[in-house]
Order: sequence, then C-alpha cells, then structure tokens
Amino acid sequence: MTRITRRAFGALGFAGVAAQVYAKAPSVKSAWPDATETAAMIRDGKMSALEAARTAVDRAQSLQPRLNFLVTSDFDRALERGEIAGMTGPFAGVPFLIKDLDDYKGLPTRSGSRSMLRMPPATRQPPLIDTYDKAGVNVIGKSATPEFGFLPTTEPAAFGATRNPWDPSRSSGGSSGGAAAAVAAGVVPFAHASDGGGSIRIPASCCGLFGLKPSRGRMAGTRQETRITDIGVQHVLTRSIRDSAAMFALSEDAGPSSQLAPVGLITTPLKRRLRVGLLINGGAGKPPSPEVRAATESAVTLMESLGHRVVPTRWAAPETFIDDFLLLWASGAASYADTLTKVMGHPPGADMLEAFSLGMAEKAITAPKDALPKAIQNLQAAANAYDPWFADNQFDVIMSPVLSTSAPVLGYVGPDVAFDTLIARLIEYVGYTTYHNVAGAPAMSVPLNWTASGLPVGTQFATKVGNEALLFQLAYQLEAARPWADRVPGVRA
Repeated sequence: MTRITRRAFGALGFAGVAAQVYAKAPSVKSAWPDATETAAMIRDGKMSALEAARTAVDRAQSLQPRLNFLVTSDFDRALERGEIAGMTGPFAGVPFLIKDLDDYKGLPTRSGSRSMLRMPPATRQPPLIDTYDKAGVNVIGKSATPEFGFLPTTEPAAFGATRNPWDPSRSSGGSSGGAAAAVAAGVVPFAHASDGGGSIRIPASCCGLFGLKPSRGRMAGTRQETRITDIGVQHVLTRSIRDSAAMFALSEDAGPSSQLAPVGLITTPLKRRLRVGLLINGGAGKPPSPEVRAATESAVTLMESLGHRVVPTRWAAPETFIDDFLLLWASGAASYADTLTKVMGHPPGADMLEAFSLGMAEKAITAPKDALPKAIQNLQAAANAYDPWFADNQFDVIMSPVLSTSAPVLGYVGPDVAFDTLIARLIEYVGYTTYHNVAGAPAMSVPLNWTASGLPVGTQFATKVGNEALLFQLAYQLEAARPWADRVPGVRA
C-alpha cells in the first residue's frame, strides 16, 4: 500500500500523485481503456486529448437516444479544450461527466426537476468540482439524476428515464443513474457521482460498476460537515479500482485541519485476513430476492477462498431507523417545497414537483412538531452504535447485498407510483445502504456477480468511519480474484 502523509501530499501535489498512479497502479484487463490508461495514452502521445474528446462526444451522441444519460451537453467546450496543447493534471484530457445536482461553471444545474428548467448557467462551482478540473478531466456534459436525487432510480419527469445498458427495460439506479449508464456503456471511463442514501452504490450495483461512498467530511470542501444530517457525500463511478483510488487521493481533503487523516493513494491489494460480519436481510428485516441471495452467497464463498472469516451479524441500528431516516429524507423535500413557495408566492403543484416529492414534503409538514427532533435523536444513537458494532465483534468489514433485487424494471420505483406503495417498495429495495450515510462511514459496491439473465449484482462492503484504505485494499484483492472490467453490456460504445 502506498500512503501519502499530509506533509508529503502537500509537497508532491497532483503531479506527484499522478506519477505514482502511472508507476504503481495495477494493470486492468478491460473492454475499454479506463481513465488511468486513457490518461497515460494521452500523456505518451498515443492519443491526443482532442481524439479522446471526439470519441466520447461521438459515443454520447450515438448512445444518448437509447440510454438517455445526458441532460446537458458541453460538447463544443470539450472539443475546444481538447485542442489546447499542454492540458495538465493526472487525468489531463480524460472525458468526464458532472452529475446534475452540482454546479459546474458555464452549465445550468437543474437537479432533474421541472422547477429548475430555467436555471441560468452556473458562475461558481464547489471545491470538489474544482479538484476535478485541476486533475485535468474534460467535462463533456452533465449526467441525469432523479428529481433532487430523491429516488434510487433515474426517471425524472423533466427529462425522462435513463435506461440500463445491460437491459434498457430496466433502471440504471439512482440517483447517479446517468453517470452509471454512461460509464457502463463506455461513453466515458469514469464520472462524478454522489450518495445521500446509496446513490453511488445503487447505480454501481445496477450497472456492474465499482462505487465507493466516502466518509462524511472526507472530500474537499466538506470540512464543516459534521452532523448526522449531513448525509450526502461525493466521489466517482468507475470500472476499475485504480481509477477510483486515484481520484479519491486527488480530491480528498488533505489539508492540515481536515476532519480525517488523509488516506493517500492506495495501489496494492489486501495482504491480511479479515473478520467479516455478514448481513443477508435488509435493515427492515426484509430478505433479498433469490438471485441476490445467491450472489451474496457466491461473494461469501469468494471471501472465504481468500482466507477471510465470514460470520453472521445483525444490524446495529435500532428498529426505528427506517422510519426515522424516512422523516429526515422527507424534511429535505419539504425544504425544497418551502423554497419554491417563497420564490413563487404559492405552494408548488404537480406542474413543478413530482408526485413523490410532493408526497414526501407533505409527510414532513404533517408530522407532529416534535417528530423530526426525535428522529434526529434516534439517528444520532444509531450513528453512535456504528463503530462499536465493529469493535464489539472484532469485525474489520461488514458485507451484505447492495439492493434486495437486481435492477428493477423501469417504473417499479418510479416517481408516479402511488405514494404509500412506493414507500413500501423503497423500504424493501434500499434497506441496505442508508445506515452508512447516517453513520458517516465508508461503504462500497463491488460488481462480483451477474444473474442468469445477465444483470449485474453488486456486493456491499462497509467499514469503520475513516477507513477507506481498507476498502480499497479489499477491492483490489477482489478485482484480481474475480475480474469484471472486461464484461460489457448489450448497449455499448
């Protein structure tokens, strides 16, 4: 494992990280060059940045009608940037997408909502997005997301459904569904993503990608995020572990006052045996589908073959967790609705917000006055129980399914499903991912299995707050033991 200390990181800078990526990143057998290889090809003169941009633009234009992963194109600027000699950064010239929940200078941010369709181009962007620019990526546009990122599927009324490259009748997941579809189909080698309840891990599982959710306060610009209500984090979706690890090292908060000690660049697989806690049922006690259970059991067999000890465990969160999280989630929808009310002078209707968003806002507004403070208190207790869960059982990691099923058909968890029915489906479908957001802990989806019908099924691994290094090491080990990057979907570049 390569570790970069705070002082060394400051001395090396991005160029130092890049040199280590090029020199030490393990090779990957892939259907397409990953971001690390693409950057090396551009650096070595085997491909120009303009050729890389043209290829990505051509692929995007070809596949957008079939997959609908893009909501705003930036093709002209991407081609112009590709023509500029001497693009700098570890990923100089590598095509990239920004998720449409975050600002990117020169492009509007519409958050998958009809209420945001008239937003002007952004003039500023968050510090994390600045690190991507500094890394040299060439943004070709903004990827699709459900309305305000609320749902685990990308089917916004404002832009239409994003389709899964493995089966276009199925969901690509959410909320980073547009990013996942584009990476899985080979349009770009990696893409920006975010996760407030599973939104990196869910599309990774649906689309056969690697997706790691960082710890709270880990990434650039999040130093002030210390509360359990700060559940959203950001990183990337990739086909290879080395791409994720490299972008992580480039975009984590490595300053002297950061919340967590920097991880640095991880380039080598795990060298020790782990004690692993196994969860089969979701947080609400619901079992997964037979095919997901079989995939999880296959992952257990793989882990044991690598020398790890896997033992059953139970969720550390209290029984009220799901209801408490739903109320916190609903309070976010109520906040958006309140903002729109102030801007428009009247509450938003169905022409502005989707039925699910309105239903969630109503759930929060009609809850008893003390319900949200009590829910937050309960969630704090759940967060406090998270790290001791590992210590008390001597667990290094917890493994589980990411979702209760493989990618569902479009519409199954879409925004137009009757509210009570949809809530019941969501509790069962995404019962594995939300605890880590409340705890502020890292977790990852690793594409270890495919169903008999050819749909990917991710396996989730999580560990204690701040221990992303262990997850990356384990991911490298799993990638070597059961490679996936050479598998390609039916709809592809």
